[in-house]
Amino acid sequence: MTTITIKLVQGDITDQSVDAIVNAANSSLLGGGGVDGAIHRRGGPAILDDCRRLRASHYGKGLPTGRAVATTAGALDAHWVIHTVGPVYSPTEDRSALLASCYRESLRVADELGARTIAFPAVSAGIYGWPVADAARIALHTVRTTPTNVEEARFVLFDQHTYDTFETQLR
Repeated sequence: MTTITIKLVQGDITDQSVDAIVNAANSSLLGGGGVDGAIHRRGGPAILDDCRRLRASHYGKGLPTGRAVATTAGALDAHWVIHTVGPVYSPTEDRSALLASCYRESLRVADELGARTIAFPAVSAGIYGWPVADAARIALHTVRTTPTNVEEARFVLFDQHTYDTFETQLR
C-alpha cells in the first residue's frame, strides 16, 4: 500500500487524464444528469453498452447505494469508469456510512483494476442534496484512511464554492 496523494481541481471531470474516472451514477447505471450525464455523453455509447451488460447479468435490479462497479471509459482519456451510487441526503437518517462506502468501494475496484490515478466527483453533493462541507469531510477522510495502491486521488469539483469547501476541509 502506498500513501495516497490528494489533489483538488476545479473543472470538468470528463477532461481528466487518469486511469479511472469515478461516476456519481444512479442505480440504473443507464445515465442521468449532472456528472453521470456528462460522463455518458463524453464517453460515448461504449459506456452505456457496458452498463447494459451489467444490468443484464449481475445488477438486474440496479447497483446498490454505496457499491461500485467498473466499465470501459469509452472516448474518455481514462481506461475505466468506476460507477458508484451515492446516498440521497436525509436530515433525519445518518447515511454517512453509505457515502464513505462509495469512496472505499471505488478505491477497492481501482485496486482490482490496477489503477494508480483516479478522479472523483463530490459524490452526493449535487442533486442528492448532501451538504458540501460534510460531503467533503467524509470524502477526504475516507480516501486518506482507506488502504489502497492508488497513488493519486484527484477531486474534480465543478464550481468554485465546492472547490473552496474541499480546500478548507483538506487543510
